[in-house]
Amino acid sequence: MRSWFKGLAFILLLVPAGSGCGKDEKSSADKAAEAQRAIQQGVEKERKMVEGMQKGMESLEKSIQEQKEKTKK
Repeated sequence: MRSWFKGLAFILLLVPAGSGCGKDEKSSADKAAEAQRAIQQGVEKERKMVEGMQKGMESLEKSIQEQKEKTKK
């Protein structure tokens, strides 16, 4: 997971650097901002997915624990 974020940071550094290569400054800045927003949305989706998986695991563990307690009685 952390290596994914390192790759993301690397991309964030490359987008502004590559966008200023002789093109119109404003459109390059707009493109870089759009790319950054898209990346941030992707990161937010990834974070929500991980949180959902964690909640699912907690629910599963709780269910398993309840089943164990029922079988002990």
